[in-house]
Amino acid sequence: MSDEQSALYGVVLAGGTGTRLWPLSRAGHPKFLHPLTGTEASLLQATVDRLDTLTTPDRVFVVTGVAHAAAVSRQLTSVPVENVLVEPSPRDSCAAIALAAAVIARRDPEAIMGSFASDHLIADKAEFANVIRRAMVGARDGLLMTLGITPTRPETGYGYLQCGGELREGPVLQVEEFKEKPSYDVAESYVKSGNYLWNAGMFVWRVDVFLAELARQQPQLASGVSRIAQAWGTAEQEEVLGEVWPTLPRISVDYAVMEGAATVGRVATVPGDFGWNDVGDFHTLGEVLTADPAGNVVVGHDTGPERPTVLLRDTENLVVVPGSGRLVAAMGVRDLVIVDTADAVLICPRERAQEVKSLVDQLKELGQHGYI
Repeated sequence: MSDEQSALYGVVLAGGTGTRLWPLSRAGHPKFLHPLTGTEASLLQATVDRLDTLTTPDRVFVVTGVAHAAAVSRQLTSVPVENVLVEPSPRDSCAAIALAAAVIARRDPEAIMGSFASDHLIADKAEFANVIRRAMVGARDGLLMTLGITPTRPETGYGYLQCGGELREGPVLQVEEFKEKPSYDVAESYVKSGNYLWNAGMFVWRVDVFLAELARQQPQLASGVSRIAQAWGTAEQEEVLGEVWPTLPRISVDYAVMEGAATVGRVATVPGDFGWNDVGDFHTLGEVLTADPAGNVVVGHDTGPERPTVLLRDTENLVVVPGSGRLVAAMGVRDLVIVDTADAVLICPRERAQEVKSLVDQLKELGQHGYI
């Protein structure tokens, strides 16, 4: 492995519950722990696996919650247990990323760190690695790098990066502004202009540069994370973590750091086209996994003709998730999501898959937390 490759520290954020993938994804077993990749690998395992040409397992860190730490370690046997950073409660992405950056900075003050979500699908691993290496060049120059995805359609579910001029070959483009999720007409204008990329929420930077920018914009968060990092790995770790962590602002890294850094010219991007998908709902999952000739997608592995888990007849464009061990049979229907788990069954039109989150909200209102 070259010096350039070994310079990256990979940080994987393993949080959230993926409520749009309910009832498969639950608070106790969220989507990143599930094999939704078309293989037996979970989304989390696939995320770590695609870093193998960029870094080594001892330079991979995972930030996760108390409820998932054991499962994360079981799935990632090559990652040292001490590299699983456990946050006592969710404080959104900025605190999680800052904690990892501060812990890495103690080990290597000018380390280059990449931050990646644990629940994205990426089709072209080699091109993904190439884009990260190009981003590392910008990071060495002191830029906060974000990975921009070349848009393939006017997508209203993603944020966008408004790009300016080329800062260096690669290309490395100036990010002028972060744009919130737009309406369809605005998204269409973004794509037609050619000056906008999807914001994939993946970042590459030097830890010292990021922590300095955090201190400039979010001094309370920076100070708290610094205190925690100083105690990390000592007998005082749990006490300091328990005292300081609840006081940290609950805010995303985009709002806390990146938007403000972009306005003063410190953010750049490398456009990427590597088959990225954030697997936000069952309809999207049906689009990215292999379908049969009628467009039906079965998520997971069928047990074979001796004891099938799915039986379809005259169906089209179904997304079927068998998870209870019993047979799921469908006939004469199309464009549906059917999810079968041990204690809950979901059936909805594919076009309304993004609304599944509202069912989870309704269960919360009813006090039915056992289903969540």
